Amino acid sequence: MLEQYKTLGVSDAVLTFGEGVLAGLKDRFASIDAIAEANQLKVIAAMQKNRLAANHFNLSSGYGYDDEGRDNLERVYADCFGTEAALVRPQITCGTHALALALGANLLPGDELLSPVGGPYDTLEEVIGIRPSAGSLQEYGVSYRQGDLLPDASFDYDGIRAAIHEKTKLITIQRSKGYATRPSFSVDQIGELIAFCKQCKPDVICMVDNCYGEFTELREPSNVGADMIVGSLIKNPGGGLAPTGGYVCGRADLIDRCARRLSAPGLGREVGANLGLLTQLYQGFFLSPTVTASAVKGALFAAACYEKLGFRVVPAADETRHDIIQAVELGSREGMVAFCKGIQAAAPVDSYVTPEPWAMPGYDSEVIMAAGAFVQGSSIELSADGPIRPPYAVYYQGGLTWYHAKLGVLLSLQKMLDAGLVTLP
Repeated sequence: MLEQYKTLGVSDAVLTFGEGVLAGLKDRFASIDAIAEANQLKVIAAMQKNRLAANHFNLSSGYGYDDEGRDNLERVYADCFGTEAALVRPQITCGTHALALALGANLLPGDELLSPVGGPYDTLEEVIGIRPSAGSLQEYGVSYRQGDLLPDASFDYDGIRAAIHEKTKLITIQRSKGYATRPSFSVDQIGELIAFCKQCKPDVICMVDNCYGEFTELREPSNVGADMIVGSLIKNPGGGLAPTGGYVCGRADLIDRCARRLSAPGLGREVGANLGLLTQLYQGFFLSPTVTASAVKGALFAAACYEKLGFRVVPAADETRHDIIQAVELGSREGMVAFCKGIQAAAPVDSYVTPEPWAMPGYDSEVIMAAGAFVQGSSIELSADGPIRPPYAVYYQGGLTWYHAKLGVLLSLQKMLDAGLVTLP
């Protein structure tokens, strides 16, 4: 096996360092496996309850009327996440689209959107209208208010109470850190925040951006009071097999509005052909708990390696995981580029490509992305990215298998070592 790693570009020194780090992670890995096992059983139970059968994989085209396979998939998601209803469609193109759909469907002119956890993910800024953009919520008369976190990254409950008023219709909570260096929120933390917001205004809608967080814990935000949870199928719940799609799960009336927004009033969830994708969507969801566990192991390994080398990592190596993302503050543009070159070199697809920073649509800084994925842009597959701006943090995530994630981390270290940016102990 040593020779195989050498063939792939990992030196003896880097491999020895990595194996030393791994020796201290055995108990943490066992805990991750226990969570995966519980979530795997939860998914199987939802599929069995809804009598998943081979005929549910049948193709539909055109309008997609009477697509029982599609409808059953939505029942599986709803049961697994403990919600009244779900909308799970390949017509939802990405996580940002799913979030825009949920917001646009449930906010009307004169309503106000509140984010009590700081600024939203970069691509939502134009959706909301923080950065002016045609078709934004702001253009349709929806106002926005933001409550920032306290210096210790805890919720500013006094500020949140003051921000909630008669026009506050929907509260959005981003579970993962995005391109920030704050910790991601645990399900327990999200539950406490939702309970507080409901105390302030019982009828307020609480929506959780669940991207990157599915199956990293035993519970989901929908189990602790979230009215809607939203995510992408090319992240955790697609298991690496879903080629596209997104989901919104939650209260039936809210999901019905999302369906009408996605298609048209009067049509709702009755239309939307599956285009032969149902086998991949079902099987990806089936594999998701195990695939997510592999990604979490990779994130933990990256944190432990880079923390040992003196870099700030978020979350820290000894912290509990609430999503698949690992932020590593590399301190320079050169460090980000070297790290991403290593991740790209480990890829099964496009391993020969050299990632370079570029002006990516939806972002206000140059972004570097390393991703050699079977599904273009899939964040549950091994990737790394980040905006080229201080503190020059790279965001590592994914890995369909633990062994691929391990290789990616080792090659990122190798590229950093080759560039003279790290010194191994």
